[in-house]
Amino acid sequence: MQHVAHAPALLACRPPSEAAAQWLARAERLLPAVDADRDKAEVNRASSSEVFETLAELGLHRMWISRDLGGEQASLSAGMSVIELIARHDASVSWQIGVQGAIGRISDYLEEGSARAIFAEHDRLVVGSVHPTGHAQEVPGGYRLSGRWGFASGSAGAAWIVSAARVTRGQEATGETRMLFTPVSLVSILDTWHTTGLAATGSNDYEIHDVFVPVEHTVDGAALWAPPPQRASRGYAIGYYDFGPFTAAATVLGIAGQALDVFTELAASKIPSEGKVTLKNSHTVQDRLARARALLRSAHALTADAAWHAENFGQTGGDRLSALVRLACVTAAENATAVVDAVYEMAGATSAYRSHPLERCFRDVHTAAKHITLAPANYEMVGQYLLGGGLQARR
Repeated sequence: MQHVAHAPALLACRPPSEAAAQWLARAERLLPAVDADRDKAEVNRASSSEVFETLAELGLHRMWISRDLGGEQASLSAGMSVIELIARHDASVSWQIGVQGAIGRISDYLEEGSARAIFAEHDRLVVGSVHPTGHAQEVPGGYRLSGRWGFASGSAGAAWIVSAARVTRGQEATGETRMLFTPVSLVSILDTWHTTGLAATGSNDYEIHDVFVPVEHTVDGAALWAPPPQRASRGYAIGYYDFGPFTAAATVLGIAGQALDVFTELAASKIPSEGKVTLKNSHTVQDRLARARALLRSAHALTADAAWHAENFGQTGGDRLSALVRLACVTAAENATAVVDAVYEMAGATSAYRSHPLERCFRDVHTAAKHITLAPANYEMVGQYLLGGGLQARR
């Protein structure tokens, strides 16, 4: 019997479903444009129009929108695989696709006509901020919106933007928060995105000054904590805040996978300064690399388990599901960051150069892990819940 030689590797995770495999094949067609644009986009702090156009041609920007509302309605797990693949090439692009997935979930809460106008009647991105740093004055037929918001990832390729705001009626605060959608043409984008990593996401601050938003282009912020209302056009029975963390976790997992592959290749040939053997023959490196692989594998397993539960129990899971999702995604971020840190350190001075992929992995994973859905405070909140104290977003 003839034996086929394989490069040393662990058995792969479960093979993707047929639908997921088709999505990955579609994402592969984006990668040449991403690779060609990567260095230029980092300098420009925004992806190119070519990348945005290719995203739209492939339907990746509407991956998680209901088919009835003009989207593709991919499964949660298939979309995560797509984001992770693209993150191995450019985490800034995968991050922007993840933001489209998160913001796109609000489509199931909007009135159907508004959802189609905002998500189906153009081929550009829909971006914004769900942190309520603006204010919305209640007026007949809608709201007058003003304020300043941060982290408008994908703003360079956007047509619409959503902004969270606290509602006032007359001079009194109502205690309500609303998500209000406005055309980007009515927004002032500010040049604020000068950061360590995810440099090409264009995650700038933006301002809006006294813009009227019709009520049908808004959503009650409190509604996003529960699954969207049941209707024929609903794409997913998963609450906004249970869906969103997966879109960020997939990027950090992709970054960590790329870092491990790059380091494994480097270790085969690099002999450290004043050393006598290659890194791959160092017992310390062997031990740490195996531990890093285990960290990433366990993160994958935990997020895949949480995604399965979200897909199957999104409607009924309640706080039990929300706690699981938050625990899985914060662990993914912690493990992915530890993986990248380990190989960055083991690579020595090589990883300090901007020309080396590990340097970008290091910057990108540490920036991505700052996102609120991946922040360490989620451990505390889940722990409080498990001890009977209720599940909160923050104290």
